[in-house]
Amino acid sequence: MSTNSPPQTVTVTIDGTPGQAWAGQSLTAVLVAAGIWPLRRNPVNGQLRGPFCGMGVCLECEVTINGRPGSRSCTAHVSDGMDIRTHTEPLPTAAHG
Repeated sequence: MSTNSPPQTVTVTIDGTPGQAWAGQSLTAVLVAAGIWPLRRNPVNGQLRGPFCGMGVCLECEVTINGRPGSRSCTAHVSDGMDIRTHTEPLPTAAHG
């Protein structure tokens, strides 16, 4: 008879705030469980975007992971010390001349 042990808890940082997650868990699952749905802004119109397909096709879940921009959170698995940055800040407005 085998014993099921609980998943290992790891520390991750999301937009500068440390938190706990299970090692190997989908990063999108961690973000959604933390109440974070918007992950980036549409570069054309500035609308907030979030997870859509969940399998790495649509690019709506792109975040920066450990300094690597354009990382798909749905295909990334959480590891200890991971630094995640969402991109939901307002887009800079164009200068008017």
